[in-house]
Amino acid sequence: MAKNFPPSEDTIALVGGGIGGLCAAIGLLNKKIPLHIYEAAPAFAEIGAGVSFGPNSVDALRRISPATLDAFEKCVTYNGTPKYKKTYFTFRNGEDKSTHVGTPIIDLESTTGAAGVHRAQLLDELIKFVPDEVSSFGKRLENITDNGDHVLLHFKDGTTARHAAVICSDGIKSVGRQILLGPTHPAAHAVFSGKYAYRGLIPMDEATSLLGAEIAQNAQMFFGHGGHILTFPVEKGKTMNVVAFGTADSWTDERWVKPMRKEDMFADFSERWVDAAHDILKMMQKPDVWALFEFPDAETYTKGLVCLLGDAAHASTPHQGAGAGMAIEDALVMSNLLEGVERTPRGIRRVFEVYDKVRRPRTQKVVRTSNEAGRCYDYMLEGVGDDLEKVKADLAHRWDWIWYEDLGKHVEDAKALLKQENGMA
Repeated sequence: MAKNFPPSEDTIALVGGGIGGLCAAIGLLNKKIPLHIYEAAPAFAEIGAGVSFGPNSVDALRRISPATLDAFEKCVTYNGTPKYKKTYFTFRNGEDKSTHVGTPIIDLESTTGAAGVHRAQLLDELIKFVPDEVSSFGKRLENITDNGDHVLLHFKDGTTARHAAVICSDGIKSVGRQILLGPTHPAAHAVFSGKYAYRGLIPMDEATSLLGAEIAQNAQMFFGHGGHILTFPVEKGKTMNVVAFGTADSWTDERWVKPMRKEDMFADFSERWVDAAHDILKMMQKPDVWALFEFPDAETYTKGLVCLLGDAAHASTPHQGAGAGMAIEDALVMSNLLEGVERTPRGIRRVFEVYDKVRRPRTQKVVRTSNEAGRCYDYMLEGVGDDLEKVKADLAHRWDWIWYEDLGKHVEDAKALLKQENGMA
């Protein structure tokens, strides 16, 4: 797959090499579009452990390239019990102590079921499809100069790079977003969502011994007042991924991730929680707490020859398991639009503008509804509270518009809009 691409000024720059950035890179390479990736870290890396993939995410991977789908299939772990093959999560009342594990509220099914992936493993597989010569590491973006017919990237190490345009996929602390919107813009920086999370990985043998196979080896979510706990299998069933969520009015610590004592974690989950919840927490060793931030809506994802993709555009809370999928959808749309246009400055600007019109409404809705979902799980959603029938009704179709979007039509609509706008030029 390795080849020498044209000089850098004719290529698209990608800033950031997480899941979204690498999927965009693979999509562009598959369309024979020259690019170069700039990653701030010494190597490609993902923060966090397990990530859930819905039907839309898998469909987007399939449409980008056989390579991206292959990478996913090598990493994905499904529920361990055949009867839960199509179950996304079993949502439980985590405060109903009439049983050890709480009573189910709803077994929510999807066409893919619970498709759990370890982030680092997926990244390792995606990297295999990106040639070494199109990646540079230790390149922390400092500024972008848009000269109208090209962009100049300025890095903190004092170097610069000239490219036809730049796509910033540099995550929730995106420098590209701050440059595009302006550092004082109200949507330039992420804001605290009101939730934080303890994350951990537990050996499946240990989890099964304490919880039983049906709970440990299949995706579960336990609801309670002010918090919830989710688990699902990863690493081909060798490990149980755990995330326990709490609520706070604000987050004043400069660190978004910090170590916590187990006693502090236990204090968030009172005695009214079911025994299974306490068992899960006891198995978590050295828990770190992660503040969950999200982006306010921006009025645009693009300006000139600069565009945002993935978390840099629409970082959300993880409560609908949709963030990675939205980044992959972004990559799908972007690669298809860039394939179908003459890559002049005017052509690229039009691609970015159409991408913004097509992707921004859907992805910003994910940010808003993910925040709502977290409040629902914690019995805090306005008009729903802890009324379990209302909770069930809210969950039953919450994901339909995310999971079952016709991505083929989505891409074709974007192409048609691009063609229409080119015709109006």
